Amino acid sequence: MAATTFETAAPPRRVARSPWRDALRRFLRKRAAVVCLFFLLVVYLSGLLAPWVAPYDFRAQDLDSASQGPSLSHPLGTDRLGRDVFSRMIWGARTAAIVSIAAVATGSLVLGLVLGSMAGYFGKWVDTIIMRIGDIFLAFPGLLLVIFIAATLKPRAVALAVAMEDRLGVQGIVASGVVDYFVVFGALALFGWVGMARLVRGIMLSLKESQFVEAARALGANPWRIIFRHMLPNAMGPIIVTISMAMGGTVTSEVVLSWLGIGIQPPNPSWGTMLWENQGMLRSNPHLLLVPAALVAAVIFAFNILGDGLNDALNPRSR
Repeated sequence: MAATTFETAAPPRRVARSPWRDALRRFLRKRAAVVCLFFLLVVYLSGLLAPWVAPYDFRAQDLDSASQGPSLSHPLGTDRLGRDVFSRMIWGARTAAIVSIAAVATGSLVLGLVLGSMAGYFGKWVDTIIMRIGDIFLAFPGLLLVIFIAATLKPRAVALAVAMEDRLGVQGIVASGVVDYFVVFGALALFGWVGMARLVRGIMLSLKESQFVEAARALGANPWRIIFRHMLPNAMGPIIVTISMAMGGTVTSEVVLSWLGIGIQPPNPSWGTMLWENQGMLRSNPHLLLVPAALVAAVIFAFNILGDGLNDALNPRSR
């Protein structure tokens, strides 16, 4: 009689679930946040691709078609110089995208992450110096301090650019608006690192005594390798949420600076300059003022909703 053999089936392998994949699934359930992300991508991409997307040049004037309402050739009408409002809105989105991305990248990401990591990991006198400098910055109203710095540095930056034009024999540096962009995002980045640095410092203090950090130290890992390879990846959730909020605040600051006349200057387009140029048109041509104001409000609102959605997706315990 033949012996019967029993084959035991191997247990099914469990596929490790990535926390980032789980976060993406939770984020996709937030319909409002997904819609806001799509809207911001459309605005930013259209701005960065403005030379190919905008139907007209932002400097093109047609006095015969000045102050006209929306039409097929001009979907949002024209301003008092006959310039296409829709094209200037797209070019203004380009200004907002460049300034916000540059300011957040240099201020929040570079300065905020590095200084916050140094303060939280090394502690002692390094923590004291960095945090006391941050406290000095926080002692003044942020936007007021940015206005003061921009108004102070801009004439010197323009004089330096003019001297470079004369020395190098190259014309058009000042006219291109490079100086305006540099002054605006430089002033915003100079004071935009404090909030990120304080956040990263707190996270570093909580992670510094973790077992994986102690194991990395025992193996002789370099402190900077421990910070950027082991500690910062565990802090990316709050950092991403903070970046989203910072983008909206940077757009607001750029609009205010341009509206006050110390930001991006005409003829270079900006939503702030459009609001300033058309502030007396509310009765005669309300679309010239309401359209850029509505777009600015929509962008800031979208960043706030996106930040809430990212916070819920990356930190489920906060729900």
